[in-house]
Amino acid sequence: QVQLVESGGGLVQPGGSLRLSCAASGNILSLNDMAWYRQAPGKQRELVATITSGGTTNYADSVKGRFTISRDNAKKTVYLQMNRLKPEDTAVHYCNAQVRTFSGRRLEVWGQGTLVTVSS
Repeated sequence: QVQLVESGGGLVQPGGSLRLSCAASGNILSLNDMAWYRQAPGKQRELVATITSGGTTNYADSVKGRFTISRDNAKKTVYLQMNRLKPEDTAVHYCNAQVRTFSGRRLEVWGQGTLVTVSS
C-alpha cells in the first residue's frame, strides 16, 4: 500500500558529503513522523535523525552538527544531508515513516536501504 524508496548512497572519502533521499508513494492520507536509521556491519540498527510532520528535528549525538534531516511535504520526500563524513558512518541507511492510509490504517513503513561507505 505504501512504499519508501531511498537513493543517494555510495562511496565517499572521509570529510566528504552525501545527500540521501527517501520518496514515499502509495495509499497515503497523511505522512507523519519520518526518520533515518542506519545499520553498520555487525551492529544493531540505530536511529540517526527524526523529523515530525511540522518539521521538528532530532539527531543522534554521533551525527549532530554534521547531518541535517529535512522534508518536502509536497514531494512526500525526506532527505538526509550528511557532511564531514567519518569512516564510522559506514552503514546501510534506512528510511522510516509513520503513515495513515486512505483506508484508515496506521502503518510503520521501511525503505529497502541504501549503502553509504566512507573510506579513503
